[in-house]
Amino acid sequence: MLSVLLPDELQLGYSDFSVNLSQVGFYVPAYMGSRNSLELIAQMPNLEVVQLLTVGFDTALEYVPDHVSLCNAVGVHDASTAELAVALVLASLRGIDDFARAMPQGDWIHDRRPSLVDQKVVIIGAGGVGQAIANRLIPFEVEVTLVARSQRPGVVALSELPRLLPEMDIVILAVPLDVHTSGLVDDSFLSRMRDGALLVNVARGGVVDTQALVRHAQQVRIRAALDVTDPEPLPPEHPLWRIPGVLISPHVGGDTSAFLPRARALVEDQIDRWRSGDPLAHVVQR
Repeated sequence: MLSVLLPDELQLGYSDFSVNLSQVGFYVPAYMGSRNSLELIAQMPNLEVVQLLTVGFDTALEYVPDHVSLCNAVGVHDASTAELAVALVLASLRGIDDFARAMPQGDWIHDRRPSLVDQKVVIIGAGGVGQAIANRLIPFEVEVTLVARSQRPGVVALSELPRLLPEMDIVILAVPLDVHTSGLVDDSFLSRMRDGALLVNVARGGVVDTQALVRHAQQVRIRAALDVTDPEPLPPEHPLWRIPGVLISPHVGGDTSAFLPRARALVEDQIDRWRSGDPLAHVVQR
């Protein structure tokens, strides 16, 4: 019987947990772990399922053979990532990062800042995270537009972005990184954003052309609040760290106290499906 190999933090206590890699059939790489945990897959000849603990799957693609089912963690990080997206928006608009930097010197930098109320917001990505962000923003009395690859009720098609961007005060990225979204936010995209608009990225760093973002942010045309960057981690000497109007958090969107209970529930359900021969949930279509 093939065994299950899980990271220690899940603590599910499966009796067939094994370090005999040749017998592993269901593998969960460590959350936010090094590439070493993915490189182990090459030593698992009988592997059938790789269950990620992230929604993003781009890093895993090169390591998971085509005959192995690759599943991502849809739903696990929706609430936490949405919380951070709203926090980044509020912190950037209200100058919380500026106030924090002024505290050691005792500087009282009172001025009038933008409110979130009455802002026009476009969320690019209408999956679980995008919907969760929208649900949390609506009570702030904002106008929210959801955008996805194709149009459906309540969601605008991605092809409408060139028309929408000049009208938007806030642009939030909540899409997976794939061939369709890599470099989506390029110089043309940023040029269409109105002066003073805020770009928020809780997706993947590669969705944004970093050099284009640096140019536009340095011109004080737009502001940015980023939980993810390209490269990542962002080197200490990178100019993004020091551009006024740019707020950076170190990829902490999903890593909260809400993560483990939801991850355990997802993995337990997936293992039950695998053992019983039922269809797996959240299989990545490659």
